[in-house]
Amino acid sequence: MSTSGVVRAEVGTGELGTTQIANEVIAVIAGLAATDVRGVADMSGGVVGGIAERLGRKNLSKGVKVDVSPDERQCTVELSIIAEYGVRIPEVAAEIQDTVKRAIEGMTGLEVTAVNVSVLGIAFRTEDREDENKERVRA
Repeated sequence: MSTSGVVRAEVGTGELGTTQIANEVIAVIAGLAATDVRGVADMSGGVVGGIAERLGRKNLSKGVKVDVSPDERQCTVELSIIAEYGVRIPEVAAEIQDTVKRAIEGMTGLEVTAVNVSVLGIAFRTEDREDENKERVRA
């Protein structure tokens, strides 16, 4: 484990030393993989994430929590998402779980033991809102 206070997973040890990956890196991989899934409108990062984005800082790990096991070879991931209106949420969640698991295992070599998905909201497409606003103006 690191002495700098940053939680890391140790993914390799060789003749020249060890390779460690910070939890933040694993969270970014998970967040990017999840947002690539059709039906995910955004990640939900709570109040702190929203404030950071308003200040112009893009938080690529927003809505992601990573726990690495004590042996530093396995991890669990918790994702908080906002789904698009009209999608089948169980199907989107299953695809997120598969996509995130494959991305993390492929890039880090860690075993992903669980990917838990929480749907915290529904987003309507912007063009749907614009159409509704145009209809109201006409009426």
